Amino acid sequence: MPQQQSLFDTEPAPWEVDDAAEQLVATVVLSGVPAGEFDYVAPPGMVEGERSERRLEPGRRVRVPLGRGNRSVIGYCVALTHKSSGGRKLKPISGVLDRQPLLSPAMLRLTRWMADYYLCPWGQVLEAVVPAGVREQAGTRDVTLLSVPPEVALRINELKLPAKQLEALKILAASPKPLAAKQLAARAGCTMAPINELRKKGLLAESVERISGRSDDAAATYAREAPHELNPDQVAALAAIQESLQSAQHRTILIHGVTGSGKTEVYIQAIQQVVRFGRQAILLVPEISLTPQTVARFRARFDRVAVLHSHMSDVERHEHWRHISRGEVEVVVGARSAIFAPTSHLGLIVLDEEHETTFKQETAPRYHARDVALRRASDQNVPLVLASATPSLESWHRAKQGEYRLVEMPRRVLNLPMPAVRTIDLRNEIHGKQSRGAISRPLHRAMDAALRDGGQVILLLNRRGHSTHIQCPACGYAARCPACDLALTFHRHDSSAVCHYCDYHAAAPTSCPECKFHGIQFSGLGTQKLEAEVRARFPDHPCLRMDTDSMRGRGSHEKALATFREGGTRILLGTQMIAKGLDFPNVTLVGVVNADTALHFPDFRAAERTFQLVTQVAGRTGRGARGGQVLVQTFSPDAPAIVAAVRHDLAAFARQELPHREALGYPPFSSMVRIVIRGASDKASHALAEELARRLQECANGASPAVRVLGPSTAPMAKLRGDYRYQIQLHSVDGGLLRNVVRMATADLKAPEGINWIVDVDPLDMM
Repeated sequence: MPQQQSLFDTEPAPWEVDDAAEQLVATVVLSGVPAGEFDYVAPPGMVEGERSERRLEPGRRVRVPLGRGNRSVIGYCVALTHKSSGGRKLKPISGVLDRQPLLSPAMLRLTRWMADYYLCPWGQVLEAVVPAGVREQAGTRDVTLLSVPPEVALRINELKLPAKQLEALKILAASPKPLAAKQLAARAGCTMAPINELRKKGLLAESVERISGRSDDAAATYAREAPHELNPDQVAALAAIQESLQSAQHRTILIHGVTGSGKTEVYIQAIQQVVRFGRQAILLVPEISLTPQTVARFRARFDRVAVLHSHMSDVERHEHWRHISRGEVEVVVGARSAIFAPTSHLGLIVLDEEHETTFKQETAPRYHARDVALRRASDQNVPLVLASATPSLESWHRAKQGEYRLVEMPRRVLNLPMPAVRTIDLRNEIHGKQSRGAISRPLHRAMDAALRDGGQVILLLNRRGHSTHIQCPACGYAARCPACDLALTFHRHDSSAVCHYCDYHAAAPTSCPECKFHGIQFSGLGTQKLEAEVRARFPDHPCLRMDTDSMRGRGSHEKALATFREGGTRILLGTQMIAKGLDFPNVTLVGVVNADTALHFPDFRAAERTFQLVTQVAGRTGRGARGGQVLVQTFSPDAPAIVAAVRHDLAAFARQELPHREALGYPPFSSMVRIVIRGASDKASHALAEELARRLQECANGASPAVRVLGPSTAPMAKLRGDYRYQIQLHSVDGGLLRNVVRMATADLKAPEGINWIVDVDPLDMM
């Protein structure tokens, strides 16, 4: 972290305090630049003798003067200490902005750790942790509330007042809480005139409070659901969590449960015990599409459930945040940012589908919710439960090393069998000319049989759009994004060519821009083309596509899944958002249209992600009495990831994959930092990358344990959104040493205008 600084003028101003005396000093972290911690004098009136809603204390935002011009800026008070100024002339805090702390002491500790671990300014972390809607108090307004002072209430029957005034005064005195003037007038059945007279006579006390202008939708009623009877595997998993809860000690528990093994019921019953202790729980889910289903299940078992995710409005988020901070919520359900929920009595944290990449934030601060959850649970001494049918190899390795407690749930509830999975070798399909579309003949026959039998079908294709390539067969021209130099994807519904990385849109060419040939080819397969093929082949069966193009509207996920659950849709197709966590007993067939979409990416996690995706989508079937089957279309049926996924065998995949990771020094056997340098000038970007690599190597020389510096090299996506990109990778078994090397090398690094660099600690995106 940058050294603590002081903001002071060369010449003392009249309001500056005597430096000889000890004073109460507030440490302030600015929400913008400059980064670092700054000392200000805390005026006595802000700490003592003032109303609590304007009292200065850590966790509240303050307004302070900055620099020689005393520019007014906003920062966070992170500490209050009595100390001598040491000869410095400190400026005083101008004012306190918040009526109550936005951050508890525990959250201040967590955010400081995040700033240090993820090499990010503390102020930037604080701004990310506290939602904008909370900072702005969205959906609330200032209201003047009236009450009867105790000395007036004691002599209320002695007062000589007109009847209406006396009646209003008695009604207000009997009210258990203060009332707004209009509320009082309505209850007393009078106009505002009697109330205004009472105010003029000094018989009423007034206070201004910030109140919500909306009702909470969490109060909606849900049919209550009784606890389910647990099978032996579930009992063992629940006992492991209860043991940690009862010991009142932190422990990380990894539940490796096959799809359909009843992991959610285990969480629910564990959280019920937490709630009985008078504490709160946080449940993180990886996808917005999973949130409605999960929330419905939890609201059927708990009275007070709050939701936090990025698709909420500022008003909704602020409303839920307020209920959580007041202790009015038992369970918080949400995506990765819900790990920062202001639970005042935290008792348990659960990460469902802990392997998911969506738990990693791709903009600063680039935190991983799993690692932040581990830190928060450890700091607050509560259990952390990680759960998945396909745990990340990092978590799996830590569990095998004894850092986490591993709990296996190898059987499905009711002893339902795992679905039969078999591969379809697309090489044979193509060479045999047996199919003229995305759906092979074996998959077509299986779909037809499942639909005729009254079942439902899920098809996975992790590619958006209609066609993934637009090319001229005459001269070889390929339509590429001018900003990213990547192939454009054809979207048929509006005949557009789209870049899925920068959202560039253009009209799709009808003839070649270079040779004018009219036979432009649209090749490659996306979900839109698959949808058209499905509708053509199965016109009598309603079909629904779920991807980020079709699910843009508010509530679209909930509506789509409800339609499928109720049988209004027989065939559901889409990207990875349909591959995890969804529970539909009537699904009897899952088809993976192309299992190789990410298998050959230049990413050391490509095989792991392929294994996880295929295994997860396979688990969407066979959850009912009718059973189910899975067909996986692939050009690489012998790839270890595909073979292990077909067998639902994580242990076999880990045995195959982990030795390669260890030999190459990749996680989980080392820590890793990725630095990306980007800019509009290729030459200037490369020059800065070379300079940074030189500095890093100098700082790493002689380090023990060793630090490897790889690069600079061109990033796999060499140009993105108009910027040329270079990358440097650093590896070491000592993560703290690795971060110190980066700190030293970048401490005074000055990038040329238009050139930027980012540091990603524990990166997941290697593209």
